[in-house]
Amino acid sequence: MDHSFASLADSLDHGFDTLIDVRAPVEFAEDHIPGAINLPVLDDAQRAEVGTIYKQVNAFTARKVGAALVARNTADHVEGPLAAHDGGWQPLVYCWRGGQRSNAFASILSQIGWRVAVVDGGYRSFRRLVKTALYDTAFPCPVVLLDGNTGTAKTELLARVAARGHQVLDLEGLAGHRGSLFGAQGDQPSQKGFETLLASAANHLTPGLPVLIEAESSKIGSRVIPPSLWAAMLKGRRITLEVPLPARAEYLVRAYGDIIADAPRLDRTLSALHRLQGEERIARWRALAGSGDFRTLAGELMEQHYDPRYRRQRGTVRDLARLDVETLDDDGLNHAADRISDLLRGI
Repeated sequence: MDHSFASLADSLDHGFDTLIDVRAPVEFAEDHIPGAINLPVLDDAQRAEVGTIYKQVNAFTARKVGAALVARNTADHVEGPLAAHDGGWQPLVYCWRGGQRSNAFASILSQIGWRVAVVDGGYRSFRRLVKTALYDTAFPCPVVLLDGNTGTAKTELLARVAARGHQVLDLEGLAGHRGSLFGAQGDQPSQKGFETLLASAANHLTPGLPVLIEAESSKIGSRVIPPSLWAAMLKGRRITLEVPLPARAEYLVRAYGDIIADAPRLDRTLSALHRLQGEERIARWRALAGSGDFRTLAGELMEQHYDPRYRRQRGTVRDLARLDVETLDDDGLNHAADRISDLLRGI
């Protein structure tokens, strides 16, 4: 039985017990429908082998070899991760385009007696829905940007404002990157994966109500903000945080403790600024890091590197408000979150 997704919301709330992606692990890792588990009918090496046979021998031989591999792998899944399911279990299965892999897997499951369905059009049908939402359709909510120089605790304030009941999108969290040279948090999702996470998060927003988003450039690490959201961000009004440099430096030392604890990584990152800042300044910053004077280092990085670039890039903006925030301790952050919350209620 084929199952079609009429909308992005349908794909995220499909009503089946389990969503199964039978593509190879490398395909699943690049992107997949949220909530899916990966039970590949061909692993990465087997998929490459069958593809080579298809190109170098013929299609019939490739299908014969592929069918044998699919049958063996499906048997392993039935005897393994699917063994505990009873007769009432209803899975939904998909592959790349709803073709041979998903139908072969579903055929065996249906012979067992499970009421299985196959996604019509496979992953590609889901990807079209994501692309439509993020490339071809206007973003559904007015955007309010939370702005401010480096170290003004914007990401933490997003979480506190969300806890007060407002709509928030944490783009840095979705992109797996804190938006600066020091911001890498391990491997980022692929561009498709980032867009799936973003589309899923946006699907839960109430259209027409404002959503608070941290002011970003068009790229977060290596990930590009899709056109519909970027257009809404360019039109957005800003709440700009004004925080004294010493408070920002102290906050950065707390927020970037993972980098401070990784001395080789910190040294490599500082060295990467050599072309922009010159040998003498980089030598001083490396010395500050080596001596453990991270507050002075953070202050100088902001004052001499980040703040000047931010001023040049900011350009003309539509300010909703400018908030003076004296401290970024718990009380200061809660007070700032309350003020931002009041502003959002007034929109």
